[in-house]
Amino acid sequence: MGEEEKQQRTHVAQLLAIGTIASVTGVALGLLIDWFPIAASEEAGPIDTLWDVLLIVSVPIFVLVQTIVLYSVWRFRMRPGEELKDGPPIHGNTRLEVIWTAIPAIILVALCSYAYVVLRDIETAEAREMKVRVVGEQFTWTFFYPGEGGKEIASNQLYLPEGRQVRFDVQSKDVLHDFWVPAFRQKIDAVPGITTRFRVKLTRIGTFPVVCAELCGLGHSVMRQSAHVVSQADFDEWMADKQQAAEEGGGGGGEEPAGGGGAAPDGKAIFTTGSSPACGSCHTLADAGTDATIGPDLDEVLQGKDAASIQQSIEEPGAEVTQGFQDGIMPTNYGDTLQPEEIKALTDYLVEVATK
Repeated sequence: MGEEEKQQRTHVAQLLAIGTIASVTGVALGLLIDWFPIAASEEAGPIDTLWDVLLIVSVPIFVLVQTIVLYSVWRFRMRPGEELKDGPPIHGNTRLEVIWTAIPAIILVALCSYAYVVLRDIETAEAREMKVRVVGEQFTWTFFYPGEGGKEIASNQLYLPEGRQVRFDVQSKDVLHDFWVPAFRQKIDAVPGITTRFRVKLTRIGTFPVVCAELCGLGHSVMRQSAHVVSQADFDEWMADKQQAAEEGGGGGGEEPAGGGGAAPDGKAIFTTGSSPACGSCHTLADAGTDATIGPDLDEVLQGKDAASIQQSIEEPGAEVTQGFQDGIMPTNYGDTLQPEEIKALTDYLVEVATK
């Protein structure tokens, strides 16, 4: 064995040692990192496991490629005096080409097959699944539940019972959105003109963020609501209250009028936190302590407005658009998701601010 061949084998052994150490370290760190929020669905387990498998496979491949690249940069670098030299004439290695084509193909087929099995498993429907229609629009989500007599019940907060499978039928009124509850580990595009769907079975009581995962306009960052997973008994009670409010002619509303405890709704509280998205997340209003600039500055545009025009701006924001702002930025569903007394309280508050 020649000296050069011995040197090459030594380099290969060193590369293998470095690659093995780096791969083991990378995989260990990748598995130790808590990548995801707390899991609240049965589907989260298989999805998290799929992630770990992809991590275990991809880290060594990444390390292999980077090790070879860096080694080649060092080993075959141009040295002083070699600026005009050609590289040595070489021929392709057919066996090596077959190997580096076959192995990635086998890995890809195996991973795709595994992912397909996971996808089929988490999409299996149960006989008692509950259906919720989710409608996205700039910049809010509205959730519709089947009510008595075929009439839907609207809510700007998502309430779900623990232990039940839920099918979300996702739609959009305007542009492309993406319905995502990170704790459920699933998301899907809301596409104008079609209905997309996915299923989850809820396993943990708690409140989890609902976000839009598709850039949908200026107010994309405030398109956030909450998913409340509660016991079946609490969900039944909430649905009964919503059904009663609907029969009495109330809007979909939030879970309770702002102010709580049966008290009259507080217009300022509705402005800051009681609507979804909250008015204060898009508008500047000194009295409420908000300084957002997505929508018009209410300290300016409210001057001279009466109650009727303010209420119309809440329920029909496209009826009068402030110069310098485009139509479609403000959600149009407050008339559905806020109860009449909440809209009146919000209107009265804004009238009071306008006259200060």
